Order: sequence, then C-alpha cells, then structure tokens
Amino acid sequence: MFDGPFSDSIIKRAADKGLIDIHIHNLRDYAHDKHRTVDDCPYGGGAGMVLKPEPLFEAVETIQSQGVDDSGYPTTILLTPQGRLLAHDVAKELSEKPRILLVCGHYEGVDERVRECLVDDEISVGDYVLTGGELPAMVMVDCIARLIPGVLSIETSESEESHSSGLLEYPQYTRPRVYREWEVPPILLSGNHAKIAQWRREQAIKRTLERRLDLAQKLSLSETKDDSM
Repeated sequence: MFDGPFSDSIIKRAADKGLIDIHIHNLRDYAHDKHRTVDDCPYGGGAGMVLKPEPLFEAVETIQSQGVDDSGYPTTILLTPQGRLLAHDVAKELSEKPRILLVCGHYEGVDERVRECLVDDEISVGDYVLTGGELPAMVMVDCIARLIPGVLSIETSESEESHSSGLLEYPQYTRPRVYREWEVPPILLSGNHAKIAQWRREQAIKRTLERRLDLAQKLSLSETKDDSM
C-alpha cells in the first residue's frame, strides 16, 4: 500500500536527498504462530477483530530500540479515530521530532493495553472511520514531510499554503491570461509586488470568512481586519 505514495513526487525527492528516512514494518513479522496471526475476536463478543497486544508490543519495542542515538526513542503514535485531530499546528509539532513511529490500527482497532501502555500519542485524520490506519499514516507522512526544511523547493511555499497562517490560501492563476472569456485578475499582471501581496492577503481572508468561519474565528481581529472589505 505504501510503495506508490512514498515512491513518487515530493516524498521520493526528499528521501533521495536524505531529508527524510522512511521504513515500513510488517506486523506479521512479529507473530510466532504458523499462521502469523496478529488479530483475534474481542472479549465480551461483538463484530470484527482486534489487533493482539503481543505482536504490537514486540514490534514497537524492537523498532524503538533500533538505531537509538542522541535523539532517543521515537515518538510513538497510534492512528485512531479517537485521537486528537491532525491539523497544521500538530503536523508542525511532529515535523520537529527527530524520529516518529506510526502504529496503524485495523478493523475494530487495537487491544486497549496498546493504547494505555505502549504509545505516546493518538492522532486522527478526521471524524470518520477507515478500514485501517494505513491511509492516515500516508497522509501524516506527506503532511509532516512538507514542513521539514529543504523538502519543498521554494522556502516560501509552505508558509503561503492553506492553514499555515490560519487562513485558506488565496486564488492561484497561470497562463493563458484569458480562458473561455475568464480573465486573470489584472492586479496579478501589474508587476507591483506590494499590491499583489495585499490582494492575496485580502483574498485569503475573504475566502476563509466565506468557507471556513471556524478558522476565521480563531484569528484576532487585527489579523483579519481589512478596510477594503
């Protein structure tokens, strides 16, 4: 599942440059029965299967002990819909960690002892349920990697993207200047960079107020004040 997303585009280039280092581990490698069993029926009954504690503890503890240096053990995170919501500030916090270990739950989740005694944090990518933590793990790697210095080719790229400043990103345009009678805003063709920057901020504020009032409400009045609006 991980080969495609991690072998292309920004993630691949970052790995090739040595800016990030990604390792994928198969939980079944830490099961000891002939069927390499990693899940079982829940105690008390109910639908679905639960990931067993033995292979999870053995896997995490083995990986945690590998390559320990001055950075210490990796921050171990369980991907679960019960975790704190992934947002830009959370991704920024995690991008500053030297090592991160993502634990993917599956089906009905993991044995509660994993949550209580093995992981350091729990994160959700949204208020919905997925089959497993693999897709959220891919999202987290992509999101966090972009915030590591040097990963993006232009230093200002990340700072101008949606959510980096608490606002949605301003509208973007490229050639042709006119397409099906729809024209690029003249200000972007003016060459006046101060005016362009002002226009972009105004548009970011306007778009955030229109589409994500919840984000706008988190900003101070001075941050969203715009006399021209």
